[in-house]
Amino acid sequence: MKQDHGKKPYYERYLSEDIPFDPDKQTAVIKCSICTGEQIAGFKNKEDGNFTEVMLIRDADDLAKFKEIYKIEEIKKVY
Repeated sequence: MKQDHGKKPYYERYLSEDIPFDPDKQTAVIKCSICTGEQIAGFKNKEDGNFTEVMLIRDADDLAKFKEIYKIEEIKKVY
């Protein structure tokens, strides 16, 4: 993602506005690939199970940023 010379990264400025999170209708999950180990953070709709991808999780810092942006304390993994 593009950074603006030391300013806040794109995902910290616009992510929560572009992809809203409604805890009543959605659950925050990390979708993990069994084969490659790739992890995608996003939201799973409680009604129909639709998954909305938000960001790639490469390390613990990315996960912490995702939780901070959306004010999430607990997140479950789905394989």
